[in-house]
Amino acid sequence: MENPIYVALSRQTALRRQMDVVSNNIANMNTTGFKQQRMLFTEFLERPGMHEQVSFVQDRGVARDITNGGMTHTGNSLDFALNGPGYFTVDTASGRRYTRAGNFHLNDQRQIVDAGGLPLLSDNGQPMVIPEGAREITLAGDGTVSTELGAVGRLNIVTFRNEQLMTEVGSGLYVTDEDPQPAPPETKVAQGLLEQSNVKPVVEMTAMIEIMRQYQQNQRFIDNEHERIRTVIQRLGRVV
Repeated sequence: MENPIYVALSRQTALRRQMDVVSNNIANMNTTGFKQQRMLFTEFLERPGMHEQVSFVQDRGVARDITNGGMTHTGNSLDFALNGPGYFTVDTASGRRYTRAGNFHLNDQRQIVDAGGLPLLSDNGQPMVIPEGAREITLAGDGTVSTELGAVGRLNIVTFRNEQLMTEVGSGLYVTDEDPQPAPPETKVAQGLLEQSNVKPVVEMTAMIEIMRQYQQNQRFIDNEHERIRTVIQRLGRVV
């Protein structure tokens, strides 16, 4: 008798998770390199009885929109942006991590580091270090970093066979068990630009309103179904 309520509750749980994802998109619409996310839903079938089949809603995961965000000109020589597929590689205590956020700066060791202070790696696996006394930093489209004193190194820009399997670990960083592959030749690195989030605020706000409406409709259904069951029990209890 309670199956309709259970189905509605499964839908509400999925809607709540979907609201979390949409809220996260809105919160990061100004985050450099952030990728819009969407929930994936499937139908889950259960057979509580011999001749009965109940269809529940189940969220299966989150998919990212990996298309490029818009570019913003900053004029900062250590702001890098990737035009095309690929990720910058940074070093952490737990191993390499990958990011699209290109707002870098120099630390006190003259290493190029990200906003969290993690060293940006070159294609030889070593941190990218700007020589003492160098003042002008230039970046070629293939990721080669140079100064007026000469070439410093080439950025380790990589991609992966299935980017949807990459796990977000915060601060714009991703980790994956897949082996990195060199970014395709069409991927170019631009200097003095930052890739913005590809979140579309109007789309997200519309989605949030629609989710709220569906949640409220679901709640009304649950309340009505609960009242129906209560009425049935009361009437059956009066039968002599």
